[in-house]
Amino acid sequence: MGITPKTGSGGGRIFITGGASGLGLALGRRYARAGWRVAVGDVNPEAMAAAVAELSTIAPDAFAIPCDVRDDGALEAAALALTLRWGGVDIVVNNAGVAQAGNIDDTPLDDWRWIIDINLMGVVRGCRAFTPMFKAQGHGYFINTASMAGLLDMPTMSAYNATKAAVVTLSETLQHELAPSGIGVSVICPSFFKTNLASSLRTTDPRLRARVDKLLNRPGITADDVADYVYQGVAAGRMHLLPHKEGRRFWLLKRLLPRRWYVAMIDRRARSMATPSRAAAGPAPAGTPTGTPTGTRR
Repeated sequence: MGITPKTGSGGGRIFITGGASGLGLALGRRYARAGWRVAVGDVNPEAMAAAVAELSTIAPDAFAIPCDVRDDGALEAAALALTLRWGGVDIVVNNAGVAQAGNIDDTPLDDWRWIIDINLMGVVRGCRAFTPMFKAQGHGYFINTASMAGLLDMPTMSAYNATKAAVVTLSETLQHELAPSGIGVSVICPSFFKTNLASSLRTTDPRLRARVDKLLNRPGITADDVADYVYQGVAAGRMHLLPHKEGRRFWLLKRLLPRRWYVAMIDRRARSMATPSRAAAGPAPAGTPTGTPTGTRR
């Protein structure tokens, strides 16, 4: 068992980026039910107000901090706000993220820059802004949201996969680096579950958008189920948090099987999920615009 979260004398304090909806809000609910004080960061004022109204019924001190994780100063301002309000924070969840789908030759470089700035650099900024506070306290805990896409390699998702793989490696590195300072790290790697991630999706192929919508709305575990799994895993000090049983199985097989067997298995899985490929679906219609993000929440 690794480092587990410690709390201040007034109880646990948690800050969640991308916390106004989806998994971020579900984590807020789960920690609020456990008696933690909850602060959410987000870019959507209406969603933040609704989240605080909901969380306040469980955690009366819940509040929101406007926070665009693309802004270097926004995370530093959040750290200062939490210091002034609560005297610090015990867990920071770097959860804000967006999605991108497409073949490598169809994905605009601007989409690469956009998704790296949010999915990877947003986590980097969060860890960098709060590590000094955690070191001064003598304790702290980062929960970084990645994806099974960071452990596996489904086709037509290279930009998304790359950012999530980077978050996994960053988290593993920081667990090693920060442990002597009493700081713990976990990384969440969920598969598809119902959330609003598709609202941020950028793609040049509308068929990929339809496939992602379908996958996110499949019956299965919910955001609240994932949040409960994360809560239990963090309490046990586990590093890799894989809430989907199928995801855990595929990750094990990737490490055990010869590469060609694993690739054949992933190709079969991709076909079963009706993921379009260039060979199967042909080129995207000419002139299809790149999608516009509506938020940075998971």
